[in-house]
Amino acid sequence: MGRLDGKVAIVTGAASGIGRASAILFAREGARLIVVDLNPQGLEETAGMISRQGGTAQAFTADTGREENVKAFVDRALSTFGALDVVYANAGISGGLVPIFEQTEHYWREILQTNLIGSFLATKHAAMHMVKQGRGSIVLTASVAGLRANAGGAAYSASKAGVISLAQTAATALLGTGVRVNAICPGLIETGMTQPIFEAARERGKEDKIGQLNPLQRAGAPEEIAAMALFLASDESSYVNGQAFPVDGGLSSSLPFTRPIR
Repeated sequence: MGRLDGKVAIVTGAASGIGRASAILFAREGARLIVVDLNPQGLEETAGMISRQGGTAQAFTADTGREENVKAFVDRALSTFGALDVVYANAGISGGLVPIFEQTEHYWREILQTNLIGSFLATKHAAMHMVKQGRGSIVLTASVAGLRANAGGAAYSASKAGVISLAQTAATALLGTGVRVNAICPGLIETGMTQPIFEAARERGKEDKIGQLNPLQRAGAPEEIAAMALFLASDESSYVNGQAFPVDGGLSSSLPFTRPIR
């Protein structure tokens, strides 16, 4: 028996990385899915991978930062499967490491629109239906960059701090409804977004230094974030609400340090 048997889920940012890993895992655990992304080719690949493994997934190409699109893919889940139990609002952009004096208002708006407003819109439109059925789990992708400085650019970090606050405030706004809202704060994970970091380290022969700042001394894999998303999506986390969980090898648990001499 799968941990999401009988449930209907939406996963955004599902064309690659954490979103793809989560969608595949959710399907493997019994969920029927709407997978969402702006990248139609990657999205079809994800849906195809799920189908070949015996799962059920429909691809929906959309900009998750636009309300009409969010409403549309929530409506698609309801019209196709008749229910909505889980939304994993994972879609996001980094904006790169632009010096602060070179950042523009447009640059900030674009990042906030996708990362923070998109998470709000997914929460709003999913919760409208989940409240009626008295249950549901909404999971948001934040970041360790939303907890501390130096893990991302200013706009990206601010947007992810907002996602953490959104998980807390939305959980409170939905009190008594049976709908839960939580966030995941990934550390350094090898995805399309972080690929330049990994490629640069490999080109310099410094691959062994990747992830050196966390106690596990390594980067993470998308599947490790997907495992936390599955827990939060499932009934196993039925008493977990309004929380933000770092999955970062211990990075956010300590101050900067040097390796002790042995």
